[in-house]
Amino acid sequence: MEKQKFKEFLVSKSLKLTREREEILDEIYSAKGHFDPEELSIRLKAKGSKASRASVYRTIPLLIEGGFIEKVEMVDRHAHYERVSEKQHHDHLICIKCGKIIEFHSPVLEMLQDEICQKETFKGIRHTLEIMGYCEGCNS
Repeated sequence: MEKQKFKEFLVSKSLKLTREREEILDEIYSAKGHFDPEELSIRLKAKGSKASRASVYRTIPLLIEGGFIEKVEMVDRHAHYERVSEKQHHDHLICIKCGKIIEFHSPVLEMLQDEICQKETFKGIRHTLEIMGYCEGCNS
């Protein structure tokens, strides 16, 4: 289903669903959790894919624009991404020492966000909350 949506998105931009783009999309949707372009490229190569590192870096902005993935965070100029899903919104705790990312959902934060938007007569579409600090293993 995502493949068909991606194909339609590419056609709307006068682009084609190449084998490399298809392999990149498949790998993103077959793996769980967050990823960075380098590890994605390594995983593709390990599976015998012909998708180059450059293809991965060129495809990521298309996947973001099409709403298939989103940038999670940037630690030391190192971007991580995740699939956009239909599950409830979540935010992130990010360890600045080891890079561990912990996802969490807070109904209280969601309610506060809605209240602030309502008070300011602002139509909020999405938000990103990243709390930087140290995970349990690095804080010891």
